Amino acid sequence: MTHVYLVAAEDSGDAIGADVIDALRAMQPGIQISGIGGERMRARGAHTDVDMSGLAVLGLIEGLKAYDRVKKAVEDCADVIAKADPDSVVLIDSWGFMWRLARALKLRGARARRIKLIGPQVWATRPGRARVLAQWVDHLLCIHPFEQPFYVEWGLPTTVIGNPALHRLPKGDSAGFRQRHGIPADAPVIGLLPGSRNAEMRRVAPTLFDATGQAHRATPGSHVVCMVAPSVAAEVERQAGLQTYPVTLIREEAEKADAYAAMTVAIACSGTVTTELAAQGAAVVTGYRLGWITWALLRAFLFKSKYSALVNVAANRELIPEFIQTRFRADLIAKSAIDRLHNPAVLEAQRAGQRDAIRIMAGDGKPAAQISAETILRLS
Repeated sequence: MTHVYLVAAEDSGDAIGADVIDALRAMQPGIQISGIGGERMRARGAHTDVDMSGLAVLGLIEGLKAYDRVKKAVEDCADVIAKADPDSVVLIDSWGFMWRLARALKLRGARARRIKLIGPQVWATRPGRARVLAQWVDHLLCIHPFEQPFYVEWGLPTTVIGNPALHRLPKGDSAGFRQRHGIPADAPVIGLLPGSRNAEMRRVAPTLFDATGQAHRATPGSHVVCMVAPSVAAEVERQAGLQTYPVTLIREEAEKADAYAAMTVAIACSGTVTTELAAQGAAVVTGYRLGWITWALLRAFLFKSKYSALVNVAANRELIPEFIQTRFRADLIAKSAIDRLHNPAVLEAQRAGQRDAIRIMAGDGKPAAQISAETILRLS
């Protein structure tokens, strides 16, 4: 019986891992699945008692502060996986943690094939990471075809899977969601996606809550719907409770697609969620803020792409307005959202552009989880 071990260190990786587990079991019902991850993977029976808390960090300073936790978690994970002796181990996203875990497994002489699911954005920052990854993993499942040449030089085999966010959710039922939550069919819905990491709760979420409040006050009859990430649920609920405007909090994963489809405009922390929102038809406005030292290094030496949102990268233009670092201000974000809420032509132009970009990103339309599962089984 094939034994596959999946590891995810943060919320987005947990979602990807859950999709791949479902695909693996659909293809090979008797497969043995083990895992280290979050709530979604645990719900599928993939659970190991390893403390992964505090690993979803961003930025240079946060990374340095978390180094001891990362080092211990790497060693703990490597010990558990080596003892389980799986046929393959799938290392999901989380570049800094996963390459170290791959190295630890290789140095231990673990026989498992080391498969990296989603590589670092070598096309945007630090192409030298391709060499590091090639040294420690056996295969890379990457999102974009244009990533592959970066790894050819180092002899790392790759498989293009497309964007996992595009097939994760079914087409949402906007009307059903509105009916369940008492939102009129013609009422504008302002979506709020404040982040899924603790650092984002401190650095990003308060500004997004402020921007959302401004947009709500400027748009009579509007409703605010906030999708709550399990990893930061308590803090999102706390911040929502401080607002002077009503916020409908959505905690159930089963409601995510419907909630996204119901959103007229979504104010979102930069990340995978922007692609999921665009795929459901919400016009997205996104923003982000890093620590200033990290930002200075990133802009001066590392970041090569014009855009952070993958929808914009695919379209090669700013379809989704981006408010990053110095432009990450509640008034600017709110103004962009209000423009779309009050101007149907602007709203539909963005939605149409997003649809075109999503078609480009989808490729032949085969789900990323399915391609991933096929490749994992072939290599295991």
